[in-house]
This record gives sequence, structure tokens and C-alpha cells, in this order.
Amino acid sequence: MTSTLVNVRLDENTKKGMSEVCSELGISMSAAFNIFAKTVVRERRIPFEVTADPFYSAENMNRIRHAAAQLDAGKGTEHQLIES
Repeated sequence: MTSTLVNVRLDENTKKGMSEVCSELGISMSAAFNIFAKTVVRERRIPFEVTADPFYSAENMNRIRHAAAQLDAGKGTEHQLIES
């Protein structure tokens, strides 16, 4: 089987973190990406749940717009942030 070179762009922190985890596991980043790719091909899916951040859901964004409009109309109540 012939190997093919694939380039992947990662931000520096992600690359560093992945490199550290792979080192702890005793595998290279290349081996980790191969495991991922082979699992995708075998299972015909991404092998973990991929979801959007619920903060950006349409329902939540509508609530935020409504709350902002209420505040703009002077119908809000100011509260102090209490940090523990």
C-alpha cells in the first residue's frame, strides 16, 4: 500500500496539546490521524459526536436579542455579579 502525504493545519496550542497526548499514549501524531481516518472509513461516520455550541442555537440567539431589546427599552433590572 502506498502512503500519501496529507497536510493538516492546527493552531499552535492544539498541535502542542495533541503532541503531548500522543506522546503519553506512545504514538505519533501521524499514527493518531491514521487511526482517526481508518475509523471514519470503517464506520462511515465521524467517530465522535460533533455538535454546535448550544449557546449559538437559534432559540438562544432569539432570547438574547429579545433580552437586549428589553434592556435597550429600559425594561431591565441591574444586578451585581457576585463571584465566589
